[in-house]
Amino acid sequence: MTVCVFASDLHGRLDRYEKLFYVIEAERPDAVFLGGDLLPHGLAFRHASSSRAGDFVNDFLASRLGALRARLANAYPRVFLILGNDDPRLEEAAILDAATKGVWTYIHNSRRRFGQYVVYGYSNVPPTPFALKDWERYDVSRYVDPGCVPPTDGRLSFPVSEDELEWSTIREDLDKLTGDADLSNAVFLFHSPPYKSNLDRAAVDGQKVDHVPLDVHVGSIAIERFIKTRQPLLTLHGHVHESARLTGEWRELIGRTHAFTAAHDGAELAVVRFSLEDLEGATRELI
Repeated sequence: MTVCVFASDLHGRLDRYEKLFYVIEAERPDAVFLGGDLLPHGLAFRHASSSRAGDFVNDFLASRLGALRARLANAYPRVFLILGNDDPRLEEAAILDAATKGVWTYIHNSRRRFGQYVVYGYSNVPPTPFALKDWERYDVSRYVDPGCVPPTDGRLSFPVSEDELEWSTIREDLDKLTGDADLSNAVFLFHSPPYKSNLDRAAVDGQKVDHVPLDVHVGSIAIERFIKTRQPLLTLHGHVHESARLTGEWRELIGRTHAFTAAHDGAELAVVRFSLEDLEGATRELI
């Protein structure tokens, strides 16, 4: 059995990380998936004028996981990691540097073999109301929901081409990432959940912008269509903290694809445990 742990949206909270490190050391899973929004809020702007960025990544996250790797030796899990829309892309260099040291596998917009499985990662989310746009893309078209800010109108912590910012879509990115690959044994680590699912329900009931009601589902249409069409084995999601509380569900079966969220809007750490050979038996615990 391939035993895995999934957590997301830790937002730099040290207490949540301490709980996660304890779970890893006590349970020794085969793999750990970290689904984005891992860093403290506002990190890019605190470091914007500093020559030494990435203190949280290097001095805490990579350091603590490195120490755990030294203690566990061959029992150290494969750690797959992406960033999320609240994580400044400025920190990607530090994430990549730690990856070269074997602390984790940075998986955004790429794929890696994991035994008989293939793990894909993708960080980008559809446009949000928030200012930081490092990990935002138009979804299936250049349409932006009421109340949301287009990627071209927000702030970036790391420069990208105007063409990428203005014309890239999640739909096209996923097509390029997967091509015509067989996804029957594929695991996808997404930050965004699929649209109109149990996993993307936002607490915006009754709210309007310019007299237009806001859609309570804020996930990605491209990811929803991708899952329905391509039917990977498993998709992992975060981003919408309150969804599990509002819907009472942290998982959904979309055709043959199991979809789980580890986002949580309480003080606890949400940990999803599963075996890739028995996804029906997955559990979620608030610690």
